[in-house]
Amino acid sequence: MKGKNVTAEELRSRIDVAAGNVKADIVLKNARIVNVFTEKIEEADVAILGDTIAGIGRYHGGIEIDLSGKYVCPGFLDGHIHLESSMVSPRKFERAVLPHGTTAVVTDPHEITNVAGADGLRYILDSTEDLTLDVYVMMPACVPCTPIDESGAVFEAKDIRPWYTQERVLGLAEMMNSIGVVNKDADILQKIADVESCGKLIDGHAPLLSGKALNAYAGAGVLSDHECSNTEEALEKLSLGQWIMIREGTAAMNLEALISLCDAPYYQRCMFVTDDKHPGDLIEKGHIDYIIRKAVRLGADPIHAIKMATWNPAQYFRLYDRGAVAPGYRADLVILEDLQDIRVCGVYKNGKPAFETEENAPKPRTDYPRVWDSFHMPEVSEADLAVRSDGSIERVIELVPGELLTKELLIAKIEKTGFPVGVDPDQDILKAVVLERHKNTGHRGVGFIKGYGIRKGAVASSVAHDSHNLIVIGATDRDIALAANRVRQNGGGLSVVIDGKVAGELPLPIAGLMSELSAEETEKRLEELKKLCRDIGIAEGIDPFMTLGFVSLPVIPQLRLTTRGIVDVGKQEVLEAFF
Repeated sequence: MKGKNVTAEELRSRIDVAAGNVKADIVLKNARIVNVFTEKIEEADVAILGDTIAGIGRYHGGIEIDLSGKYVCPGFLDGHIHLESSMVSPRKFERAVLPHGTTAVVTDPHEITNVAGADGLRYILDSTEDLTLDVYVMMPACVPCTPIDESGAVFEAKDIRPWYTQERVLGLAEMMNSIGVVNKDADILQKIADVESCGKLIDGHAPLLSGKALNAYAGAGVLSDHECSNTEEALEKLSLGQWIMIREGTAAMNLEALISLCDAPYYQRCMFVTDDKHPGDLIEKGHIDYIIRKAVRLGADPIHAIKMATWNPAQYFRLYDRGAVAPGYRADLVILEDLQDIRVCGVYKNGKPAFETEENAPKPRTDYPRVWDSFHMPEVSEADLAVRSDGSIERVIELVPGELLTKELLIAKIEKTGFPVGVDPDQDILKAVVLERHKNTGHRGVGFIKGYGIRKGAVASSVAHDSHNLIVIGATDRDIALAANRVRQNGGGLSVVIDGKVAGELPLPIAGLMSELSAEETEKRLEELKKLCRDIGIAEGIDPFMTLGFVSLPVIPQLRLTTRGIVDVGKQEVLEAFF
């Protein structure tokens, strides 16, 4: 990563302040500093000049702020997030996370690129350029995520290569097609060779990959993984030199299972990430601060946890000017009341209180036509939802509570009066449909799902990882078609249909993924939809839309549903719903 531009005169000024010859701009007095190098708490002042920490010790400044023993630590860094999962624009996302101490994020714009291609990438880079929050980008590695998926764009190695010249592009994002790496897919190997030749990073995504296949994957240059769901898996990857991103998001929560990684020596090569985070979680629980707080509650050393949210990701991503409270480092600082509840009571970004800067006007919508016009599909009829029902055995995708993994369930074919073949809400077995929405191909996949919980109606979403086609789960074809058509009419979003009527909706006009509303208003409307879902049977602990969004992701075992049909992830083969 390129360093900050600094002049000799600026260095002279910094040295004068550090030596105590000249006052600092701001001094945070009487602070308890979390030292990520010694892993101790040091009582001292923090002298700030411009956007940089000039000295630690006893100083005077033009502005002096007495912290009265509060703790100061580096700004938090989320090493892997899809901004699109917040369901709000980047500017609204910034306003949600800065108060929680997040001063930088590394985003994978995989979702919007799957929808809008280069337009989506430009939208993310342009709309984050002038934010107070630092937003770095890892280039989407798998658009589509596998050849069996069907997205709105295709990004081959030649399409990705030119973007590495951008300073805020740090490398290649989660390489989800681990099978393609191991099998030496030509385009994937070219993508890896390109990023390594630029001296940049490659993030990983390889759930349950093990043994010699994992050796091949890591040996190809993939440096990290955020899909570990148990300690044994994480330790194998650590032992082969990979960094572990401990994920605690809205859909996947792995911290409790991996809490032992917060101990020595493992924590030195681990970091906290959110991956996907809905607005309600950001508002009610927090962001990276929430993960630190939960880790401490589970028994982690607070300094280890803070280091895993600051110094470790800064080192991994080669952001060498941040991640520590020390001379010469960027003055991105978080002030905490204590080291148990991890309550943020102040945030400094580039040496200033984080909210001193004014919001800039967003870029004009016309810059990114594919972002604002992302639905290209006909109206859905009940006839479109038919499924070939030959055979006596029904194949069902069974959700695993609290996990992204699914199982295969084989049962006798259901034929229940009043419902489509294969559906029985009393057994919690519903119809699931994925409809291609990018290029008007008319492709659709139909299958069955257990564990979603609704007893009637239908739930539809254009947030369907990773290709973000239109996905619907419901009990009747009438309600499924109505829910799908309402999302189509809105140009993307969510809808809930009950007894033949649209009971609630949330338009997401930005690529069918994000709202123009604030995080608070988006969450209010989202909670109204979740309540409707709970009213028709979804359990309190299940997020209906985040869960729905991962049903079509064909890189996480065992079964998924795409526009091609039911997919066996391990074999990357399409299977029949009945046989």
